[in-house]
Amino acid sequence: MNYIPNIIFAIALIAGIGYFAKNVKKLIRNIKLGHDVDVSDNKSQRFKNMAMIALGQSKMVRRPIAGFLHIIVYVGFIVINIEVLEIIIDGLFGTHRIFSSIGNLYGVLIGIFEILALLVFIAVTIFWIRRNIIKLQRFWKAEMTSWPKNDGNFILYFEMVLMTLFLIMNATDVHFQEMNNGNIISQYIAPLFSGLSENTLHFIERGAWWLHILGILVFLNYLYFSKHLHILLAFPNTYFGKLKPKGQFDNLEAVTKEVKLMMDPNADPFAAQPEGTEAPAKFGASDVQDLSWVNLLNAYTCTECGRCTSECPANQTGKKLSPRKIMMDTRDRLEEVGKNIDANKGEFKPDGKQLLDDYITREELWACTSCNACVEACPVSIDPLAIIIDMRRYLVMEQSAAPMELNNMMTNIENNGAPWPYNQMDRLNWKNE
Repeated sequence: MNYIPNIIFAIALIAGIGYFAKNVKKLIRNIKLGHDVDVSDNKSQRFKNMAMIALGQSKMVRRPIAGFLHIIVYVGFIVINIEVLEIIIDGLFGTHRIFSSIGNLYGVLIGIFEILALLVFIAVTIFWIRRNIIKLQRFWKAEMTSWPKNDGNFILYFEMVLMTLFLIMNATDVHFQEMNNGNIISQYIAPLFSGLSENTLHFIERGAWWLHILGILVFLNYLYFSKHLHILLAFPNTYFGKLKPKGQFDNLEAVTKEVKLMMDPNADPFAAQPEGTEAPAKFGASDVQDLSWVNLLNAYTCTECGRCTSECPANQTGKKLSPRKIMMDTRDRLEEVGKNIDANKGEFKPDGKQLLDDYITREELWACTSCNACVEACPVSIDPLAIIIDMRRYLVMEQSAAPMELNNMMTNIENNGAPWPYNQMDRLNWKNE
């Protein structure tokens, strides 16, 4: 009978980790639906970006208040959960505070954990106030419907409860309180439970212990369905982030080859193309499968913080475009495609929908000024502009559906060598003005 709690704990641990692994496998499958792209260059710079941006939070602190609070939550939550290792060992083998045998160092570590737990609770409370009472504008844009708003709050509640359970667990652990070493915060909570019998205190401590570890397992599996998936994906996303200058666009390889062929006086325009150089089935992107896997990784990494949208000049002037919505729509469509594949035994069956028009409108795409403000603002190196450009390419090259102003400009470039409707002979007349 003494082993029943350990067996229950092992079952919960295996179930929680197993379900998480299943979702990670599905996540990787969905990301790989995108076409391949070479990101193997300049590994040293990529590791540096990952260390500075994902680990060092360098772009978060550009907004000092939110950045400082986020660092507290980030560091606190990660460091505190080091104690999960002790909980797992205790749960599997029936021990109690197995690491307390290291002596005074254990008290120092738990004391640090308690201070961080309190700071995390305070920071999360401030985040909740900013989101729900002050109502910062970027959290209340049109795309922030019921689920995105609720999701953000759910995470805050999760963190509040987990930190509270951790402190209650310490405050009601009679043995730990008697150590008088490490109970820096919990010693002030312990008097709330004064007068209770030792059995009652043990029951509360065990209840908080179980709820704490089960809460962590639930939180771990909730990540897949939440914007907080960036906790896991920020590291690969910053590593695979774009290294080229932000104003430099990639050329389509098939188009580049055609232009080179046209400019080569010795080339035979009627010659058959060599094997392996076939033109792509589609220019640009109309659905998530047409995007690169890096674009799809970007979509899953989006934190929905709204920094991109708040910096977007098109959005600031009342245009429909919101870079955050571009990423959210891409993720939602990718999830829909993934569920389609699951329902059809690993095969995608056309559902009559696509990312273009059904999720992202043409008005949104053409409102973009290509200024890269959204890319610069993102704290985890997401590139909404790459998706916008690929979808624009599809509209222009596959559907000839560019706006009239753009068509006129391209016609002028073709006929006059410049975007203006002047004869090439008159192009330099302005210098005589």
